[in-house]
Amino acid sequence: MRLFRLVAACAAAMLATAPASAQVVTSPGPDNVSVTIYREPNRSPSAEIDLRWLSGYALVTEKRTVAIPAGRAVIRFEGVAGGILPESAIVTGLPSGVREKNLDADLLAPYSLYARHVGRPVTIRRTIKGRSVEERAILRSGPDGAAILQTKEGFIAVGCGPSRDEIVYDSVPEGLTARPTLSVETDSPRAGKVTLTLSYLAWNFDWQANYVATMRSDGRTADLLAWVTLANGDVTSFADAETMVVAGRLNREDNGRADGPEGRSLQVTCFPRPVAEPMLMRMKRMESPPAPAPMAAIAEDAESIVVTGSRMAKQEELGDLKLYRIPDTTTVAAMSQKQVMMFDKKAVPVDVLYRTQVWGGGAGEVRLALRAQNRKEKGLGIPLPAGRVAVFEPLGERRLLVGEASLDDKAVSEEVQLEIAEATQVTADVATGKEGDDWEDQILTVTNANPHPIRFEAEFQRDDGYKLTQMSARLGRHNGKDVWSVEVPANGSATLRYRKVDVDD
Repeated sequence: MRLFRLVAACAAAMLATAPASAQVVTSPGPDNVSVTIYREPNRSPSAEIDLRWLSGYALVTEKRTVAIPAGRAVIRFEGVAGGILPESAIVTGLPSGVREKNLDADLLAPYSLYARHVGRPVTIRRTIKGRSVEERAILRSGPDGAAILQTKEGFIAVGCGPSRDEIVYDSVPEGLTARPTLSVETDSPRAGKVTLTLSYLAWNFDWQANYVATMRSDGRTADLLAWVTLANGDVTSFADAETMVVAGRLNREDNGRADGPEGRSLQVTCFPRPVAEPMLMRMKRMESPPAPAPMAAIAEDAESIVVTGSRMAKQEELGDLKLYRIPDTTTVAAMSQKQVMMFDKKAVPVDVLYRTQVWGGGAGEVRLALRAQNRKEKGLGIPLPAGRVAVFEPLGERRLLVGEASLDDKAVSEEVQLEIAEATQVTADVATGKEGDDWEDQILTVTNANPHPIRFEAEFQRDDGYKLTQMSARLGRHNGKDVWSVEVPANGSATLRYRKVDVDD
């Protein structure tokens, strides 16, 4: 991939094509905005948010004050989300409603700027050892592949030699806009100032919960801190927005990811390898003052996470779903993540245990786990959205990370179990004892090398091809599975004996 910098010296947005009889009214931005973010339904809670590929979506609602003329007019809503789904847009407050709507999707970006200049004159600037030479040329190739220019001397391939090459554009082609824009046509019986409400769905958003659990020195309780992580992969920022997130899985008929109007990235290649040097793409400075071009100015630290915890998100009901409202307005910035505190629970009772799974001939790895009950009398009793959990233990005045886990959506009264790390001091092995024609005795031994006793659970995986009999200890039931639960002494071991009997088909 090539790295391109688009310096929009004259990035004034061109007006969308409108009927000759229609007046054009531009709304540069909303008076106020609310953003409700819905989680990507197919992303695993263990998967991190990737700003480069967000497949969640948001419901954006904007209030805009617009002076509309009498008669036919085209109202341009600048600064909508780049990933807007125009078919979902609803505009209310117009005296005569909306005749038609259109997304001005050709955005001022490297790919579209290059594509619009094919067959047009440009300037090629080549810099070799600090010496710069400019020459007029005509762009002869499309934006997919090598950049071929024709000069008086013949054809050249940009970026394929020892020089640092730049393509300098004379102007912005008509139809390219510096900001994502939705246009609607209306026919008003009278002129006047109106307050419009624009609502639409947009892709390229996501959110998740992130939890930090810190064990207390008693080993039986933990402090649980939860954050809402908001992610906006769009090119548009929403300043001072009323922000909400919705937990749960919504059904959508179209779960595909829509390409936003920012379009495809521009990749220029040589023969046979990609260009080794970045090519700088510029437009010549014109007389008129430059307009802002947020599409071309993504901060270098775009993937940093802004954390704000002055106030906590408030949970509300939304049918069978859970809605979390950020109490203060917040800026949902373009190409960024932000964290807002969801709750802070102190001294939540937890069980620390070691677990493994046992099947017909062996035992799996032993893992350290935490278990809690999501009930009010157990310190929780709140819906827990899916997300990642980091578990820490105190060591003197410091905290050390002991493991990470993922959490699915948990309703009130459900059990919460986190397997956070592979055990290093606890092992489980299955050995074979006496054998018969269709049976064998097995011995499950768990060994604890810790200087303190532990709680251990072995979960038996049943199979139609055999049955287990003659257990030396009584098994319990947990989540529909047979479980052997035992306390293993410090630097000690515990043993379970049983017989595995083959079952005829």
